[in-house]
Amino acid sequence: MANVQQNGQRYGITEPISLGGPTELDVIKTRELEKYLQDVGLYEGKEEAVRREEVLGRLDQIVKTWIKTISRAKGLNDQLLHEANAEIFTFGSYRLGVHGPGADIDTLCVGPRHATREGDFFGELHRMLSEMPEVTELHPVPDAHVPLMGFKLNGISIDLLYAQLPLWVIPKDLDILHDSILQNADEQTVRSLNGCRVTDQILRLVPNIENFRTTLRCMRFWAKRRGVYSNVSGFLGGINWALLVARICQLYPNALPNMLASRFFRVYTQWRWPNPVLLCSMDEGSLGLQVWDPRRNPKDRLHMMPIITPAYPGMNSSYNVSASTLRIMTGEFQRGKDICEAMEANNADWDTLFEPFAFFEAYKNYLQIDISAANVDDLRKWKGWVESRLRQLTLKIERHTYDMLQCHPHTHDYQDASRPLHCSYFMGLQRKQGVPAAEGEQFDIRRTVEEFKHTVNGYMLWIPGMEISVSHIKRRSIPSFVFPGGVRPSHTSKGTWDSKRRSENRISTTASAATTTTTNEASSESKGGSNSSEDGKKRKRGDDETLTGHLRNSKHVAVAMPVENGEGGSPNPSICSSPLKDCCSNGKSDPISKDPPENVVLFSKDAAETHPIEKIATPQAPSEETEELEDSFDFGNQVIEQISNKDTVLAASATIPTFDATTSNGSPFSYEAVEELEVLPMGQPEVTHRASVQQRKPIIKLNFTSLGKANGK
Repeated sequence: MANVQQNGQRYGITEPISLGGPTELDVIKTRELEKYLQDVGLYEGKEEAVRREEVLGRLDQIVKTWIKTISRAKGLNDQLLHEANAEIFTFGSYRLGVHGPGADIDTLCVGPRHATREGDFFGELHRMLSEMPEVTELHPVPDAHVPLMGFKLNGISIDLLYAQLPLWVIPKDLDILHDSILQNADEQTVRSLNGCRVTDQILRLVPNIENFRTTLRCMRFWAKRRGVYSNVSGFLGGINWALLVARICQLYPNALPNMLASRFFRVYTQWRWPNPVLLCSMDEGSLGLQVWDPRRNPKDRLHMMPIITPAYPGMNSSYNVSASTLRIMTGEFQRGKDICEAMEANNADWDTLFEPFAFFEAYKNYLQIDISAANVDDLRKWKGWVESRLRQLTLKIERHTYDMLQCHPHTHDYQDASRPLHCSYFMGLQRKQGVPAAEGEQFDIRRTVEEFKHTVNGYMLWIPGMEISVSHIKRRSIPSFVFPGGVRPSHTSKGTWDSKRRSENRISTTASAATTTTTNEASSESKGGSNSSEDGKKRKRGDDETLTGHLRNSKHVAVAMPVENGEGGSPNPSICSSPLKDCCSNGKSDPISKDPPENVVLFSKDAAETHPIEKIATPQAPSEETEELEDSFDFGNQVIEQISNKDTVLAASATIPTFDATTSNGSPFSYEAVEELEVLPMGQPEVTHRASVQQRKPIIKLNFTSLGKANGK
């Protein structure tokens, strides 16, 4: 392994945190990790690898035949017809070398100026593919943010993008990394090219590709097991995890995967979001394309967890992250850090780190989103659309309850074997941690659910049979088909790291409550005692502050939550939604009602009681944090303060470079108090009076109608 210090090369925008090489223990632990990843089946066999290469070769032949066909049809001269060419490039996990068995191949077709996206790519090429017997499950997605065609070629899944360059002939040695390739290209072409350009840049910006690949395989597997691998759900996707791992490789250029995995959790536990993760300095370029810059672009100030792509134009690859999903990932980073520290003390192993997250044990309240369609093809289209909209439900609930009701979307769908044209999604719900619950307090999200369903049913390709329903269920009512083998476990998981932490948290909560009671009694006896006790509490808080607490920006990131999520001592709220027609509305002709139905069944803490809902409670004004953005953006601040021992304090992970750009009045922006806002404009409910600052606690009802019960399930 080449030592970075010896060859003088520096990776990234800052100096490395440590140039130390691996110890003998690191070598042993890395071998154990590699064997673990092999044993769980993350590496494909040689036969499958050969088959992938054959499929890519066949795809290359298909697009070259396609470009000849359309060139001839458009009457190009003999020379251009002879030179007509289209090239295939790969990107994503396959190009990075971290794909596993059965993974799809992300591919890009680059064509000339006369081969259009709408008429030729989604027209003629789609027709050619549909007539080939080796092509199955063909489904075009022309209206996506990055338009693509998905299909299987000889059993291998392919996602094919298209880039139309302003060239008459595509050279066989085309260099897509050169910025000039973007000149005069349309926006969809720029986005399509970005995947390949970013992937190749990542491989250029890491000090050791093999260590990067092993570490990335580890982190991708961990993220999937812990339920935080899904860009569409508001977590992080493959490219996001690759960029995060690449930054750790830059900060520890001589470390082996064992140490890189440990440092990954330590760095990102202390990262002060929304400071961005950058692999290289951002290039504003000469083509005038918009790059990520919160000082110039107001929308960029709303991003919760910016992870910037290293190829021009630099973009935020993680714009889907919301306040709830950031909180969940931050908690998972903390869990990973704790386990890695326990592994160093031989108190844990790789099995502990990769324990699956027990989603259906973590909450007491869930939303169940059921969809159905008339046939398999319609269901596939309907699923793709609904999945792309589920994040909007999370954002709407967060905004309409002023972040008092937190959502945890599950990253996978479930299907009941007895209902083949039916699919279900789930979302965990809990009250915001650390906020005392008033007796009888409820969240009313009926109107929010109605708006979401109305938006979903606005699908341009909607046809009769595509239906969606949303219902509230308790943990005890979760359908059996979500469990392995369709059998509900008789008891919750015991003996796992997460279950032990839940027990410790319950004990800690009980002890804290007892201490508080004792202190209150003592303070009522003596004013002097009260002052002394308060001083003691302040000293205790000062002693207990950790480095992580200093480094994390509390305005943006909630305190890492226990995995228990709603199992604590505070009473769980109940949730309220309104049933639609027959509890399964397609909503095509029904506008959103101004007032929710009155005759709904409510579920409060006492399940046996039901109470009628008279009206939706009106939330109070939001806190001052959410009312405005700061006037300046100081982008020169360090992500982490300078600390003397920078090997143990991973906060020196990135010094954010200062941008030259300023606002029109010459003042930079400050990145303080930024809130995630809903993309779609939605009216705020009327507030009859403005409460004082101390009275701004939202009046929220959390009674959720069980549509399933209303439907007789």
